[in-house]
Amino acid sequence: MINIGILGCGRIGQVHGATLSGMINARAAAVADAMPEAAAALAAVTGAKVMDADAMINDPGIDAVIIGTPTTTHYDLIHAAAAAGKAIFCEKPIDLSVARIHDCLTVVEKAGVPFMTAFNRRFDPNFAYLQGQIEAQVIGNVELVTILSRDPAPPPIGYIKTSGGIFRDMMIHDLDMARFLLGEEPVELTATASCLVDPEIGQAGDFDTAVVTLKTASGKLCQISNSRRATYGYDQRIEAHGSTGMLRADNMLENTVELSNGQGMRKSPTQPFFLERYAAAYRAEMAHFVAALESGATVTPTGEDGLKAQILADAADAAARDGQAKPLPV
Repeated sequence: MINIGILGCGRIGQVHGATLSGMINARAAAVADAMPEAAAALAAVTGAKVMDADAMINDPGIDAVIIGTPTTTHYDLIHAAAAAGKAIFCEKPIDLSVARIHDCLTVVEKAGVPFMTAFNRRFDPNFAYLQGQIEAQVIGNVELVTILSRDPAPPPIGYIKTSGGIFRDMMIHDLDMARFLLGEEPVELTATASCLVDPEIGQAGDFDTAVVTLKTASGKLCQISNSRRATYGYDQRIEAHGSTGMLRADNMLENTVELSNGQGMRKSPTQPFFLERYAAAYRAEMAHFVAALESGATVTPTGEDGLKAQILADAADAAARDGQAKPLPV
């Protein structure tokens, strides 16, 4: 039995707590949160004990920690967990600073502990199948990948001001997915962005609508479009065009029932937001993490994947602000 401590008992901590409650080879052994009531609530549904973060990290009975706290706390928690020899499952982003991410990965490597960056969309059954079909050359050589990601509504302005912006808190998932699907590292990035949804977002120094294009050394292209507004629900689609065909993963709907009558044909709306849309992905990523700890296999996505996604996000933000294409490290 793998004993896991959950650092952060908010929305994502609750997701992981529920997943662990349904597993037979791992459990939520302890929870910690700066808000005592949040920790108590998650402990009540998981059977975990409430601890403070330092005590949890240094408890020899805890095998691994899930870091689901605010991004600004990740750096110190990663350092402490690595020093204590704990396996680490860290929500994205690892940190908003590339230099600090390098520091984190250095201490993790020195400690020799498993480290997983939680890019859950790689574990979505449809996206994972699409990637597998690309790898199997079902559509020949990939030439153009299109990723669309649109939230039903923007987050609170308070979140916007601390999140690092649309490229670092929202598109970072799609930037990681671009690397996952292209099979090559991008070498050039262009970006453009606007504030069309909420003027307060612009006043906070951010964008709410953005488009990025990535190019690999062999010429493969990826187009990513993000919006903080989709009046029809949570929009998550991928298309991969290749030399002999095309693959497409469409939105997940609330149900598959379609109405046809004299007014036309009507489908059900998309699932409302990420908790519902990516429920299976959250379960699959945790199952992967636990299985890797049991077998000694390498976890993925790695810390290096988290670093590379952050580099792309920083480049996208810079390109959107100055209008200049950005060469990327390879």
